Amino acid sequence: MKFEIALAAGMSDRTFSRWLRGHAAYMQSIGVKPTQRLLPPKAVKYICYELGIDEEDL
Repeated sequence: MKFEIALAAGMSDRTFSRWLRGHAAYMQSIGVKPTQRLLPPKAVKYICYELGIDEEDL
Protein backbone atom coordinates (compact mmCIF):
# COMPACT_ATOMS: atom_id res chain seq x y z
CA MET A 1 0.00 0.00 0.00
CA LYS A 2 2.77 2.46 0.85
CA PHE A 3 4.42 1.77 -2.51
CA GLU A 4 1.20 2.58 -4.36
CA ILE A 5 0.80 5.87 -2.51
CA ALA A 6 4.42 6.80 -3.21
CA LEU A 7 3.89 6.12 -6.92
CA ALA A 8 0.69 8.20 -7.00
CA ALA A 9 2.56 11.06 -5.30
CA GLY A 10 5.46 10.80 -7.75
CA MET A 11 7.93 9.94 -4.99
CA SER A 12 10.40 7.17 -4.45
CA ASP A 13 9.82 4.76 -1.56
CA ARG A 14 12.66 6.38 0.33
CA THR A 15 11.33 9.91 -0.10
CA PHE A 16 7.86 8.77 0.96
CA SER A 17 9.29 7.10 4.05
CA ARG A 18 11.04 10.34 4.95
CA TRP A 19 7.82 12.25 4.46
CA LEU A 20 6.03 9.80 6.76
CA ARG A 21 8.69 10.29 9.45
CA GLY A 22 7.85 13.99 9.43
CA HIS A 23 4.23 13.09 10.16
CA ALA A 24 4.96 10.30 12.64
CA ALA A 25 3.24 11.98 15.59
CA TYR A 26 -0.11 12.15 13.79
CA MET A 27 0.27 8.65 12.36
CA GLN A 28 0.93 7.22 15.80
CA SER A 29 -2.05 9.11 17.20
CA ILE A 30 -4.33 7.27 14.76
CA GLY A 31 -2.69 3.92 15.50
CA VAL A 32 -0.23 3.52 12.62
CA LYS A 33 3.07 1.90 13.55
CA PRO A 34 6.22 2.99 11.66
CA THR A 35 6.84 -0.51 10.25
CA GLN A 36 3.23 -1.12 9.25
CA ARG A 37 2.85 -1.91 5.54
CA LEU A 38 -0.91 -1.76 5.13
CA LEU A 39 -2.40 1.52 6.20
CA PRO A 40 -5.88 1.99 7.65
CA PRO A 41 -8.33 4.07 5.59
CA LYS A 42 -8.00 7.05 7.93
CA ALA A 43 -4.24 7.20 7.32
CA VAL A 44 -4.69 6.87 3.55
CA LYS A 45 -7.21 9.73 3.54
CA TYR A 46 -4.82 11.93 5.54
CA ILE A 47 -1.87 11.18 3.27
CA CYS A 48 -3.90 11.75 0.12
CA TYR A 49 -5.16 15.07 1.46
CA GLU A 50 -1.70 16.24 2.47
CA LEU A 51 -0.04 15.22 -0.79
CA GLY A 52 -2.89 16.23 -3.09
CA ILE A 53 -3.58 12.71 -4.37
CA ASP A 54 -7.03 11.72 -5.62
CA GLU A 55 -8.00 8.66 -3.58
CA GLU A 56 -9.60 7.09 -6.62
CA ASP A 57 -6.16 6.92 -8.28
CA LEU A 58 -5.09 4.30 -5.75
